[in-house]
Amino acid sequence: MAISRALLSVSDKRGLLPFARTLSQLGVELLSTGGTADLLASSGIPVTKVSDYTGAPEVFGGRVKTLHPKIHGGILYRREEEGDRVEAAREGIGPIDLVVVNLYPFSQTVARGAPFEEIIENIDIGGPSMVRSAAKNWKHVGIVVDPDEYERVAEELTRDRALSDETRRRLMLKAFQHTAAYDSAIANYLAGEEQPPAQLLKSAALVQALRYGENPHQRAALYRDPREPQRPTVAFAKVLGGKELSYNNLLDLDSALSCVMEFERPTAVVVKHNTPCGVASADTLLEAFRRARAADELSAFGGIVALNGPVDGALGEALAETFLEAVLASSFDEAALKALAGKKNLRLLESPPLGAPQMGWRRDSFELRTIAGGLLLQERDVGDVDRAALRAVTQREPTAEELRDALFAFRVVKHVRSNAIVFAKGEQTLGIGGGQTSRVDAVELAIKKAKGDLKGCAVGSDAFFPFRDGIDAAAQAGARCIIQPGGSLRDAEAIAAADEQGIAMLFSKVRHFRH
Repeated sequence: MAISRALLSVSDKRGLLPFARTLSQLGVELLSTGGTADLLASSGIPVTKVSDYTGAPEVFGGRVKTLHPKIHGGILYRREEEGDRVEAAREGIGPIDLVVVNLYPFSQTVARGAPFEEIIENIDIGGPSMVRSAAKNWKHVGIVVDPDEYERVAEELTRDRALSDETRRRLMLKAFQHTAAYDSAIANYLAGEEQPPAQLLKSAALVQALRYGENPHQRAALYRDPREPQRPTVAFAKVLGGKELSYNNLLDLDSALSCVMEFERPTAVVVKHNTPCGVASADTLLEAFRRARAADELSAFGGIVALNGPVDGALGEALAETFLEAVLASSFDEAALKALAGKKNLRLLESPPLGAPQMGWRRDSFELRTIAGGLLLQERDVGDVDRAALRAVTQREPTAEELRDALFAFRVVKHVRSNAIVFAKGEQTLGIGGGQTSRVDAVELAIKKAKGDLKGCAVGSDAFFPFRDGIDAAAQAGARCIIQPGGSLRDAEAIAAADEQGIAMLFSKVRHFRH
């Protein structure tokens, strides 16, 4: 069925003029509204204003423009139904065969902090109505909501003067996805502080299909949450080169980014299998990376690195010394890129400046996980130790160095699978034990993994010690300070064990389970 009349009404005018010009050259009559009509007319493209076509003016400051039977009737009437054709002729309703609409910039208006009244005015009414009408009548009407479709649609119309069933069906699906995402953004904004939300509405845009998931027999894809680009994220990071990112790469990168965002000092995090294997802070990123790698050099082989600053030539050369899967940093200078050029498969990613701790991330940022038959929603663990609430519960208080290393270990332990233990000294992890079914096993694993001398180190525990055995094992390995949430029925036993061993113990009152 040839396209004879099209209605164009867009907020995003990207690519509109060449597309509209093509339609006009093909003899398609163009209808339009407001700013879109003005743009077409000023560009010499013949256009009829919707108000002239319907004989009804735009009213209420433009709130009502296209809500008219000649518009929706022209879109919705069924061309194959004789009764619809007769009724359309009787009412003077002509066919509208192509609808080109994208909606008021609601999310962008929210993102720039506009006042509530302006945000409400950017809730589109006529646009979604036309999109849904055209999508419902997809067998006869093409609906284009994405400017990236203009070239493809124009090519097909130039060749065939019509759109195929396959094209119209594809555009119909995209249109309903577009309005669903739009309505989700409005509902989520208006829900505001309603937590948990009565209806969980989540919209994300496909970035790419991935080669496979955790294993080759599992399909996978990457999506972007449109609400998240304001902060550093892996999904919005700029990929500079290397092999295509895999599902596992993306999980590891997210873990590394989350951990490195804990620190303001130059810090490097090395992640393997979704858990840190080496973390260090130092006066320079180069020193931090060398110390993080040295914390567990065996595990660092084939790992993922996140750095909370820029990569220069010297750091690039150090990164090139080890086989790595990916490196995420705030930027890479030319010397760094040259140093890493020989690593053809190494993925390099740039994210916005990473120097601010993740405690500055939005509090309404959530994690979503699936279970059989349902979903689990929780706030991200952006909690940190309240220094005012932190207290030493033992006879001996920590030295300034021990306190520094305890807080360092406690920030790292947040990112290790529970049960989790981290030994640290000099702002460097020495041994990490995670994913264990008992806390003493986690302590013993961390000791076994340790490559350096543990004498005088601090220990971070993601939860309380239910028995004294873990404290005894840590003290015997050389620990001089332990930080833990406290809250066990056997806290007194744990404190007594620490006093017997002559170590300082801090209660944070903050737990950091990561399942």
